[in-house]
Amino acid sequence: MSAAGAGAHLLDTHILLWALREPERLSGPARAAVLAGGNVLSVVSYWEVTIKSMKGLLDVGDPRAWWAEALEKLVATALPLRHDHVGAVWELPPIHKDPFDRILIAQAKVEGLALVSADANVGRYGAAGVRVVR
Repeated sequence: MSAAGAGAHLLDTHILLWALREPERLSGPARAAVLAGGNVLSVVSYWEVTIKSMKGLLDVGDPRAWWAEALEKLVATALPLRHDHVGAVWELPPIHKDPFDRILIAQAKVEGLALVSADANVGRYGAAGVRVVR
């Protein structure tokens, strides 16, 4: 179980962005999960946001300040990327091709966290033992 404790959940990158900028886009269950606390933010999301910002695909200002603000506003715990997370990608069915999605799914599985995501394809990982809040 994650260091964040029971009831903790990992926020997919788009859920993280919506929670900070457009909370009205969150589904009822996703909003309830975010407001309940136990939020875990993966450094993978930080990496994804940084890359998209550098390419001009996303504007969050300075991604370093954005990350610190995200952790503070969502009262979240940062989850580093570890070798066992990377190894767990091997066990996932080939539903997603996006490497960021796949590693977040693997992290949720390894850490025993529910993954909060609006992505319909993420829900298909339930058979692989991944709990999803949509």
